[in-house]
Amino acid sequence: MAFVKDMLRMWAHSWKRFISIAMITLLGVAVLTGIYAGCRDAFRSTDRFFDAQGLHDVQVLSTAGLSNGDIAALRKVNGVAKVQAERSQEVTFDLDGRKSATMQEIGTNGIDQPYLQEGRMPKKAGEIAVTRKFIRDSGKRIGSRLTVTPESASSDTSDTNDTNGADGTNETNGTDEAPSFPTKLTIVGVVLDPQNLSNPDGYSAMTSFRSTATTDYTFFAPSDGVTGTLYTSATLLVKGTAAESTFDESYENTVKQVTDRIDGTVKTDRQNARRQELLDAGNKKIVDARAEADKKFADAQSQIDANRQQFNQQVDQIVSMQAGAAAAGAATNGANAGAAAAAGATTPQLDETTRETMRETIIAASPELTQAKQQLDQAQSQLNEQKASTEQTLKTKENELKTSIPQVRWYVQDRQSLGGFSALKSDLDSIQSLGNAFPIVFLLVAVMMSLTAMARMVEEDRSLIGTYVGLGYGRLAVASRYLLFALLACLIGGGLGLIAGFLGIPAFLLVVLQGMYVMPGLRLEYDWLYGSLGIALFVVGVLAATIYACVQEMRMTPASLLRPKAPRAGSRILLERIRPVWNRMGFLGKVTARNIFRFKSRLIMTVGGVAGCTALIVCGLAINDTVADLGIKQYRDIYQYDLMVVSDDSDASAMRTKVASDGRVTSSLDVRIESGDLTVAGSGDGDSGKAGSSGSESIQLVAVPEKHLSDLGEMVTLQPVSSGILGTSGVGKTGSLKLDDDGVIVAQSAASALGVKAGSKVRLTNGDGVQATAKVSAVNRNLIGSDVYVSETYYAKLFDSKDAKNTKNSKSSEDSEALTWNAMLAKLSGSDTSQTDYAESLEEDSSVMKAVSCAHMADSFKFDLMGAVVALIVALAGGLALVVLFTLANTNVSERVREMATLKVLGFFDREVHHYVNREMMILTVMGVILGLPLGRLVGGMLTMALNMPSLYFEVEVKPLSYVIAAVATMAFALLVQLFVNPVLDRIDPISSLKSVE
Repeated sequence: MAFVKDMLRMWAHSWKRFISIAMITLLGVAVLTGIYAGCRDAFRSTDRFFDAQGLHDVQVLSTAGLSNGDIAALRKVNGVAKVQAERSQEVTFDLDGRKSATMQEIGTNGIDQPYLQEGRMPKKAGEIAVTRKFIRDSGKRIGSRLTVTPESASSDTSDTNDTNGADGTNETNGTDEAPSFPTKLTIVGVVLDPQNLSNPDGYSAMTSFRSTATTDYTFFAPSDGVTGTLYTSATLLVKGTAAESTFDESYENTVKQVTDRIDGTVKTDRQNARRQELLDAGNKKIVDARAEADKKFADAQSQIDANRQQFNQQVDQIVSMQAGAAAAGAATNGANAGAAAAAGATTPQLDETTRETMRETIIAASPELTQAKQQLDQAQSQLNEQKASTEQTLKTKENELKTSIPQVRWYVQDRQSLGGFSALKSDLDSIQSLGNAFPIVFLLVAVMMSLTAMARMVEEDRSLIGTYVGLGYGRLAVASRYLLFALLACLIGGGLGLIAGFLGIPAFLLVVLQGMYVMPGLRLEYDWLYGSLGIALFVVGVLAATIYACVQEMRMTPASLLRPKAPRAGSRILLERIRPVWNRMGFLGKVTARNIFRFKSRLIMTVGGVAGCTALIVCGLAINDTVADLGIKQYRDIYQYDLMVVSDDSDASAMRTKVASDGRVTSSLDVRIESGDLTVAGSGDGDSGKAGSSGSESIQLVAVPEKHLSDLGEMVTLQPVSSGILGTSGVGKTGSLKLDDDGVIVAQSAASALGVKAGSKVRLTNGDGVQATAKVSAVNRNLIGSDVYVSETYYAKLFDSKDAKNTKNSKSSEDSEALTWNAMLAKLSGSDTSQTDYAESLEEDSSVMKAVSCAHMADSFKFDLMGAVVALIVALAGGLALVVLFTLANTNVSERVREMATLKVLGFFDREVHHYVNREMMILTVMGVILGLPLGRLVGGMLTMALNMPSLYFEVEVKPLSYVIAAVATMAFALLVQLFVNPVLDRIDPISSLKSVE
């Protein structure tokens, strides 16, 4: 009992150490669990929401629409649980200018169900549910009416990637009808689209660099009133995915098995079958047109023949009359009256030649008959010409049918293709990667501080330990005093850390997340396993340091422990050998220098602890600076053009004419822009990618005209980059990179994610879904977006060659056509505001699909979630620095109580004692800051390497102000600690402190 009482008394006396260890553990556990818990809560709530609303696992789109046969084929795919055929239509309406929307049919099979936020779901024809973004922008409310206009079929079908491309099939397929929705609408509800969880009312509503929407809004309508037998898309649910988290790799593998099955068999067969359906429908139309034309021509010919027969009968009657009259006159002159009567009663027989001659004479003599014959001949001639022309037209149609109907393309996509889903996932993944890295530094600092504190605690009880061991107490029993002390401090600090980690930090992160995304059903959850492991990790680290301190002391004999520890022998320091400096130092300066370097363990612990905390602050500020400069670097430095305009292929010429006529462009470059994919060509090739890299990246494929390859450098800064270490990269000289016909130039953002470098082989997919293996000639500096630049010649070589994969869908060299330059990169005159306004005005033009102002993108680029997490990390790092400095300062004072007492006996005033002690701590702090500043830059580089986000490359940037802030903050913490230490120095009693230990 006496042993226990003494142990408790010792614990109470060491309450400062107890608080220090508990606070360090609290901060470490909070960082370890907090960011993880916040991301996990967001992941789980979002996954539950997706399951409840039936968000599709796979979506199939087709350039020619989907038929019932396509839907039936998808239902037969192994692993598919549900298939839902969906119809949609793009419409326009007037809302402070021309706006577009997608009329989306609400599925009846439980897939992609909108989440009702206000009002009720639409049930009748003409009723719709809209998103909160539309309510906010339009000022309308439930009960408001709206009239929309369907977009023209020509604009719908000009782009082969348009999901409403089925509209164009109406010209060649009379059996399938494109979807059609009511145009007079009434708003009955406000819903959340599960495919896009972006918060329109949040502070990040202007963050547009990830926007992938092709229309401004989405309207949800019931099946009632929707017509059309052709489907825009098919959405699928995969068996077993509901039991898995949509953000886990196991989910992706399950879905990939189904998409591979669709790509492997169903896709090719149904593409060919659908095209054959279109060909058959076209041939049927031609056959029907020929039959109808033949019928019309036959009717016309019958009419002409009837008229000609009537005409011939009339002429023949005149011929007969004239022949009879001639015969009667001849009989009168040469015979008697009886003979004349007989001759008159009988018409003479004329041979065919005589009759034809008389017919021509009679027709020629009669203007009416002549005109009638000419009309008949003209009608016959016109009919013959129409027959020949129609036959020629039909033959031409037959010959052109195969080339006029393009190869049908299927696009099989998973949830990653949804812009809202991929943005949320990438945000949470990036924050979680930070949460996995920072606790390591906290753990190292915690172990160092615990070792320092517990080593001093054990050393203070040196004689008491010797007494207990001499009395027969086992070393384990004696050591348990300190092990239990450290364990209790860890458990209390860890418990409080769990509260902060599973409640405080996640609540803060989720507030920020809810400003960016709408996540219904969000709740905080506790993870017993992860929380227990988090505490156990720090318990093991701190106990290991405590055991080490106890072993160092208890390996001595009781007799040695009962004697005071011999003072550390004096020794020369390096500074003493630099005579010009040493000789000019004062006495107290020399004492301070000797004290700093003589106690090497204290030097290492203090400098290391301060350096670690400073590095954390610099690291957090470095990430903030890096993110803050992304938009400016990309849109003002790398992109030298001011405007990018994209149009449909059919509107490319009109778009260029429109831009040229406005007179705002000072220089421009016509290019072709397609959305595609870049995939590592082969995992077995050492140059093709690195282990652990993601396999595919969405890209923007930019083809440049052969005659203007040199002009690309005037629109985009071309700088070759090479991979560096610790987040660095070597950047070549501006202008040293040229686009040629030997390979493609890949953006650094995509190359970094996939481990691609110059000379690698990659597989490119163009806008038509054709794949080909390409050589990477260089990697270009690029931070936002994943651009791949290719020359016109190399593009044709890749996608028109017989070696390209999926050759059924690729053009043959004989059928290849010149590329359509559907985009323009331009430099504009005027201010940033005028350039932004001009881009917005261009989007209202019917020939323009998208107009992007670099000035607007540079100003509007934000990454709010990362900024909030960085602020949290910097705050926690500052707290850790304060605790570390407090622990080191108190340990320093406790080690030197006799020294301080001696100084007081020698006549030092309290202020002089303060200065004597604090000067050493400030020098050590400055040394730690000097070491921590570059260390923070290196740690920041390593952390940014872990932030492999889609279409983003973090080029580490640390502004001088950030170094200043980190240094000033650490020094301020050191000064603050002095305010707590100075009263302790004042309370030192020289008499009791200088008593002999014996």
